[in-house]
Amino acid sequence: MKLQQGTKLLMIGDSITDVGRVRPIGEGRGEALGKGYVAEVNALIQSVYPDLGIRVVNMGTSGNTVRSLKERWTTDVLDLKPDWLSIMIGINDVWRQFDQPLLTETHVLLEEYEATLEELVSQTLPALEGLILMTPYFLEANENDAMRSLMDQYGAVVRRLAEKYGTQFIDTQAAFRFILSERYNAELAWDRVHPSLTGHMILARAFLREIGFDWNREV
Repeated sequence: MKLQQGTKLLMIGDSITDVGRVRPIGEGRGEALGKGYVAEVNALIQSVYPDLGIRVVNMGTSGNTVRSLKERWTTDVLDLKPDWLSIMIGINDVWRQFDQPLLTETHVLLEEYEATLEELVSQTLPALEGLILMTPYFLEANENDAMRSLMDQYGAVVRRLAEKYGTQFIDTQAAFRFILSERYNAELAWDRVHPSLTGHMILARAFLREIGFDWNREV
């Protein structure tokens, strides 16, 4: 596995990452890490790699856009000095353009999204052992759906930045492809955004696959 002894992994994003994590810092016992993919990733790491002493910290905040991340980046990322960092942001950047079409001040258009995310990546990468960039997603199989189509454009930005800076990359939209071909999307998320526990496990599996997690490891 790519994470080494004593690694501090910080995972930041919006409500999909947050899922009820504690404040101000999502780390500790019980439901401190929330009830989503971050908690699932941590539980699997701790159960299979208990000897590595890996710390997982959840700094997701519901409603965040990449603009929001920039505003809290110093306190919520840089000051916490992670060894590894994962970023999954963009859903609200797109969603606000659909559910609040007249409130244009809340819209983070593609150009701002790319420029801001790249600023955060370039600023932080030199201090990290590893960076994982995760695309936003929309739980809609129809690629011609207006919000799905725009979300794919934001996901393409994440892919370009991962390639440019040589980071780890997770296509979360692709991770949902198989289940969306077998199940109706409302079973995973009534709003096509906030997933069930099954949806969170799909995200967790994609994350663990990217970091080289060995499901059959025996200590």
